[in-house]
Amino acid sequence: MTLTYELSEIDRIAVQILSEVKSKTLLFYGEMGAGKTTLIKALVKALGASDLASSPTFSLVNEYQTDQGKIFHFDFYRIEDEMEALDMGIEDYLNLDTWKFIEWPQKIEKLLDEDVQKLEVLTLNEGTRMLKFC
Repeated sequence: MTLTYELSEIDRIAVQILSEVKSKTLLFYGEMGAGKTTLIKALVKALGASDLASSPTFSLVNEYQTDQGKIFHFDFYRIEDEMEALDMGIEDYLNLDTWKFIEWPQKIEKLLDEDVQKLEVLTLNEGTRMLKFC
């Protein structure tokens, strides 16, 4: 499935994504600046988190609380190899039955199960994005 959306529609798109994904582990692919973090912020909001989401580029993981449980947002852009993810306990996180949003998953692909939803975010122009469910 493919969705094309304006950034002004991102809250509606987030709700739609949550209703159509096949897994609670979402992998976000796309170039730097494509809008992965922006989309994740909208997803966190749609799930009812009280905190505003932000990029975990330096901390590797951010945690958000909702009435239904925790959400984990990972950004592996800065890691050099899978050992860094293992050292921070990624396997424990992946085994939790909760929402997990992972940016730059290609850096840890060997650690991921097949039960994930891959999403590719593409920039069409300054205000328009395309989202591909892979």
